[in-house]
Formats: sequence, structure tokens, C-alpha cells
Amino acid sequence: MQNELNIIITLAFIIFASPYISRMFRISIAPVEIMLGSVAGFMGIIVPNETFWLISNVGFLFLMFLAGMEIDLRLVLSADKKLLKNGFIYLAILYFLASAVTFGFDLDRLFVIIIPIMSVGMIFTLFKEYGKEETWLNASMLVGCLGELFSIVFLTFASSYMQFGNHSGFWISIAYLLGFMGLSVLIYKLFVVLFWWYPSLKTIIMPYYDKNEKDIRLSIALFLVMIALMIHLHLEIVFGVFIAGMFVTTFFGHKKDLPHKLGSFGFGFLVPIFFVYIGTTLKLDMLLNKDVLNYAFLITIMIFLCRFVSSFVFLRMFGFKKMLLFALSQSMPLTLLVAVATIAHSYGDMSEQAYSSFILASLLQAVIMMISIKIINNYKKGGRYEKYSNSH
Repeated sequence: MQNELNIIITLAFIIFASPYISRMFRISIAPVEIMLGSVAGFMGIIVPNETFWLISNVGFLFLMFLAGMEIDLRLVLSADKKLLKNGFIYLAILYFLASAVTFGFDLDRLFVIIIPIMSVGMIFTLFKEYGKEETWLNASMLVGCLGELFSIVFLTFASSYMQFGNHSGFWISIAYLLGFMGLSVLIYKLFVVLFWWYPSLKTIIMPYYDKNEKDIRLSIALFLVMIALMIHLHLEIVFGVFIAGMFVTTFFGHKKDLPHKLGSFGFGFLVPIFFVYIGTTLKLDMLLNKDVLNYAFLITIMIFLCRFVSSFVFLRMFGFKKMLLFALSQSMPLTLLVAVATIAHSYGDMSEQAYSSFILASLLQAVIMMISIKIINNYKKGGRYEKYSNSH
């Protein structure tokens, strides 16, 4: 009982204090929550607990649900063709470089997924500081959405392989996954036609003004149903909840306040619990290990350099400064990098030392890239004017 009380009280303090500490040191909240969780675990205030683990898993899945809500397929499909073309070329180069580095230096095959992995969560936070008028940031969000979608798919493949190995279970899981993806495309097209013929149906399902919060209820119901479906199909739950989030945003865009309401609940309660839990799994004494530090810096440098080289596809569109800002904004896949490390570690495919390196790398990226973006953006402000403009 005392252990549970310690966890509750510590979580209350961290959830409340994190925004103030984040503002004080001018770094994102997620790294702060991870670091505070690590300190609490190191001091023995928070010790392993099954309930804490379960709630943190729910927080992680809700984070992936919110990540999916940041992608509106209609906007992606209707985006500027030139930007989309360059975005796909950028991603192709990125995955090629990741493969070349992985096989060239004989790294763990997981790096083929890790190096190009993307998450728009940190990109989204940049809008709060730099606004929605920056073309490099709008492009980064759109390309990041595509990249995150690819990352989730590849992560699901990798998770199935780590779970089943190269056996029949893996191929059955892949068959289920492909079938689910095909069914998702079919359902998407079905709802496009349905809402085109009956546009009022959207407001019946999710009214503009509703005291019973039908929008939140439907979103949570879809979130839970997708979890149950993924468990039944033995697929990675992350993929299902991510698709569920995309579905809500794509078809119920008229509820402009819905992402904010769900985000307030998620980022104010469930998601911090997940990040604090991740922090407790990071052993602080590992940070004194030279190999862990070197590996973390290696991961950080590889992720940035591959993106920097790939970003040259946008050089003519943005100019060098904006291209560099684009590359930096793409180099903070904090949530999905943590997700990959968490999944691989849970299946026993990643050592404690490697796991600590990945968590540390995710923190380093968030801090280094944010500071670099601020410095470069303020340097000779108003330099080359980019002709291209696109609003996300």
C-alpha cells in the first residue's frame, strides 16, 4: 500500500511541476517527465508496480492515438503535388541511407527502422513557438505525417518479427496486418462516399454543440474497440490505435475542438504517466557508462546526418537555411524512438545497455535540436525568401 501511495504522490508532483521546470529550462515537457521519473526511480521513491505499468501502457497507446489524430488524410492527399513528390523522394533517400549505414557498418537490423523513424509530436510543439506561417515547418509536418505512417507500419512488421521470429506465427500476423490495411482502405473509401451522400450524418454522430460529449465518447469507444481488435488479431496495438486516431480527424474535422479536448486529457494525465514510467526504467548509473553515452551520441548523430543529406531534395525549394531547419525539425522522433526501444526491450531483443542508450538519445535529440532550431532561426532572420508556400 505504501508503494502505491508513493507512486500516486510522486506522479501528482511530476505532472504538476513538469510544465514549470520545462519553461524554466526551455526544453520540452516530455524529456523533463522522463528525467524526473528517472530520478524518482533512482531514489527508490517509485519501484516496479503492475498497476503503474498497466496505466503507463494505456498512456502510451493513447499517445499513439493522439499521434494519429494529427494526420488528416484529406489534407495529405490534397497537398501540393510538388511537395508530396519531394517528400516521397526524401523518405526514399532516408530509408536507402538507413539501410546503407546499417549493413555497411554491420549494425543491428533494427536500425533500418530506427534511423528513418519519425514522429510529428515534437514538430507539432514547434508550431506553438514559430506559428503556422513558416514554410519549412509546414513542409516538415506534412512529410512527418507521411514518415510517421510508414514508421508505424514498419514498426508493426518489426514487432511481429520480434514476437514470433521467422516462423508461421510471423507470416500469419503479416497476413492479418495486410488484410487489416486493405480493410482500412476499403472502409475509408466507403465513409468518403457515405459522408458525401449524407453530409449531415457527421453532425448527427458528432454534433457541433453537445452537453453529453458524444465526440469524446465516440473517440474513446473507437480507441477501445481498436485495442480489442488488435489483441484478437495478434497485431501490434500501436498500429490500430494510430489508424483510429487518423479516422477521427479525417472524417470529423468539423469538431475543431476535439483534438484539443482529447489532447488536454491525454497530455495532462495519461501521457505523462507513460513518460514517467519510461524514466523509471532508465537506470541513472547507466549514464556513467561510457559505452551507453557513446552509443546515444552515435544514434543522435546518425539520425540527424541521414536526414540532413536527404533534405537536400528541398534545397531549391527552401534555400540552405530553411532546409537545415527542416532537417533539424525532422530529427526529434522522441515518442516513436521511445516506442521502438520499449517494444524491443519488452521482447528481449534489446539489452539494458542499448535500451538506456536509446532513451538517452531521445532526450538528447529533443534538447539539442530544439536549441539548434532556435539559434539558426534567429540567425540573420529574414534571409533568403522562399517562393514556395504551403499551409498545413
